[in-house]
Amino acid sequence: MLLKPGRRLAVTAALLAALAVTHAAAVDGSHQDAEQLKRKIASINAFGERPSTREQRVTVSEQEINAYLTFEVRSQLPAGVAEPAVTMLGAGQVSARAVVDLDAVRGQKSRGLFDPMSFLSGRLPVMASGVLRASQGTGHLELQTATLGGVRIPTSVLQDIVSYYSRTPAHPAGVSLADPFPLPAHIREILVESGQTIIVQ
Repeated sequence: MLLKPGRRLAVTAALLAALAVTHAAAVDGSHQDAEQLKRKIASINAFGERPSTREQRVTVSEQEINAYLTFEVRSQLPAGVAEPAVTMLGAGQVSARAVVDLDAVRGQKSRGLFDPMSFLSGRLPVMASGVLRASQGTGHLELQTATLGGVRIPTSVLQDIVSYYSRTPAHPAGVSLADPFPLPAHIREILVESGQTIIVQ
């Protein structure tokens, strides 16, 4: 999620995560956090362009990620997605939060009477939590829980939302949460700890 908009990694990180994070730092400090993460991303990408036998480890804090989402990513989000935030809980477990426009998702196709999306409308916070397992150049998200407006929802509803907002011309069906994904920039492993993530190349 942090690297060159590696589509799958970006979406996974945005969906893996958590309750909105409240920054204790002032706005200027948050800008500094975002700039610091931009420098780390540049370092990760540069290392990925010239693979080496030596190992590089880059530690990224939860505060840096959320500042980056606020000040750098906000303008690039799909219309209908707002206020993304990530929480790193440790032992691979992460959670993510965003506010989404459900009217847009519901209207993408005709829906039957028993489709849960038929009854959802407006802008509501969606939250998801799970375990990110990322090693040997491949990542996989084990989704554990998802809620919409504070109400627990089945995986199929979350997948509907993710599919809609992750669509691209090259991938019109969007991202599947169940699919493993390649890690970009020759990243070998991602270690999620409490309040921070370590990226190993």
